[in-house]
Amino acid sequence: MVVRILLAVAGLVVLTFAADHLVLGSSRLAQRLRISPVVVGVVVIGLGTSAPEFLVSGVAAARGDTGLAVGNIAGSNILNLTLVLGIAALAGQVAVTSHVIRREVPLAVVAVVLFSFLAWMGLHPVTGAVLGAAGVCAVFVLIRWAREGRSNEEVAEEAAEFTKASATVDVPVQASTLPAWFEPVRAGLGLAGVLAGAQLLVSNASAIATDLGVPQVIIGFTLVALGTSLPELVTTVQAQRRGESELVVGNLFGSNLFNSLVGGAVVGIASGSAATERAAVALSVTMILTAVLAWMLLRRGLALTRVEAIVLLGAYALTMPLLLSS
Repeated sequence: MVVRILLAVAGLVVLTFAADHLVLGSSRLAQRLRISPVVVGVVVIGLGTSAPEFLVSGVAAARGDTGLAVGNIAGSNILNLTLVLGIAALAGQVAVTSHVIRREVPLAVVAVVLFSFLAWMGLHPVTGAVLGAAGVCAVFVLIRWAREGRSNEEVAEEAAEFTKASATVDVPVQASTLPAWFEPVRAGLGLAGVLAGAQLLVSNASAIATDLGVPQVIIGFTLVALGTSLPELVTTVQAQRRGESELVVGNLFGSNLFNSLVGGAVVGIASGSAATERAAVALSVTMILTAVLAWMLLRRGLALTRVEAIVLLGAYALTMPLLLSS
């Protein structure tokens, strides 16, 4: 048991480290290829930071551990909008503009509701295809909104700041001084590392659940979801320290959108067929409630205060008893 726990933690470390370099390599490669800064910011970085959730859940689903896969996605979504957003609001007021509350945040909430409904029905290739198609549509909508609302220069600056903030390790030289082959190699090794870390984490987390007689969905919600949400937590704290609270909200709700649509599609396609556990249903309902709660709190005054941060943290604390009683 101790060895499996240590191996699962090692998988989390590899996963987090490799995900950083996957995002860095992919975004800088896209910039070298002169891809639009809007596409880099919305697609490359948005999908890259959610890669741990996608790949961990995909590996789990392919192994037949669908409860762990669904628990990871739902747990990560709940963590993002309760624990991570609550910690950010404790550090300082989280303020947003009205157009973010009117457009990006509701789109993410709709994505969470769609994923929850299809997860209740059972994730399989057909529901996975529906989620994948919705994910493609959402990406096009986000790109269009980004181009309409801000200049490419502003998006490029935010993308560069996001990439720098999300990296736990980086080379101490400018990207332009690196050889042309470095970023593709970095991205490839990052992807390989994420896959290896995901396999190590999932195999040992599944074994731990079996040994303890605990439903896989609970292990997915606790150990696995917390580990795969570490990149969002690190990025959020650093962005909040720089006073970029709108980037905090966009990152967290955007992560939930990609987790729900793209992550759900990966699980559905990889699993083949899936029966829904009662705990997974309870977790999906909780995921919707926490998304709506965070949205309503932000909508009240276009900001989160420390009191509201405590409300979000309290919501996270109540999630586990609800899950255990289901």
